[in-house]
Amino acid sequence: MKKKLIPILILIAVAVCTTQIAEAQSRWTVKRVPSSGRDLNAVYFTDSKHGWIGGDEGYFARTEDGGGSWSEQRLPTRKGINDVYFVSKEKGFVLSAGTIFGTSDSGLTWQEAHTFSARDFRGADPELYSLRFDGKKRGWVVGSVSREDRVVDSILAITRDGGATWQVLQAPSRQELIHIDFIDDKNGWIVGAGGAILHTTDAGESWKRQDSGTSLMLYHVDFRNKRQGIAVGERGTILATENGGETWSKVSSPARATLLSVQFVSEEEAWVIGRGGALFRTGDGGRTWTEQDSGSKQNLYAMFVTKKNGWVVSSEGLMLIYKE
Repeated sequence: MKKKLIPILILIAVAVCTTQIAEAQSRWTVKRVPSSGRDLNAVYFTDSKHGWIGGDEGYFARTEDGGGSWSEQRLPTRKGINDVYFVSKEKGFVLSAGTIFGTSDSGLTWQEAHTFSARDFRGADPELYSLRFDGKKRGWVVGSVSREDRVVDSILAITRDGGATWQVLQAPSRQELIHIDFIDDKNGWIVGAGGAILHTTDAGESWKRQDSGTSLMLYHVDFRNKRQGIAVGERGTILATENGGETWSKVSSPARATLLSVQFVSEEEAWVIGRGGALFRTGDGGRTWTEQDSGSKQNLYAMFVTKKNGWVVSSEGLMLIYKE
């Protein structure tokens, strides 16, 4: 009887997992945001109701009802919005070209906090992609420096005073640095061009390169804890680590398209999005991935997900919303 029971239990577990994935898949709905068709590149929510999205040509908007409706907020820029990030419900930042905008009143008003100019980089143009803080004072920003549309260097800068001043650091990669993630006040990771994965254990004062095993562009990295992380990039690349990046393993991917963002919602569950409407979910910590129906063939650029809610921003002003 015991030998027969084990296969039955396995079948039940598989059925439950399949049902959960199917239910999650059915909850995504497609919504059009009033962005005049401009691509949406960034999204961030401070709770289930209050969120912000940013897109091309300086488009920036706020919601107070979980994404049901959006009100445009004017920023003094016509450049694309690359990232939105809040340190707390009151304090947040927006990246556009070489400028950092900040708010201290829960996003009601925004001011220019700092601008990296071409003078800082021998006449080359800076572009900031990703910003993260480990508290109210210390934060980091990454990006690239270009001359005539050709990348000539990377940007890695640190603030120790809440974003009032920034110091440019020397990164162990001169190629584009695309995304940064910190798990605590000491440990952080950066990914970028050429398969670059950089790691710090001293709060971003110094960075060392980890062996990713690929030369493909990596667009996003997310760590659940000090050991468990996932990075995604070109040609459906999914890399996983269970030892803080000492070793990275390539995961069998159901995608061929470029993957642009990954986010954990628990130690076992995570989501990945990418070009051509690519949407994937894992329920086993990233070892296997199941394709989900996004309901769109547009490029999916960025997401913000929790256990009960999810928002994905896309090209041509489209957004996917998930609610339990």
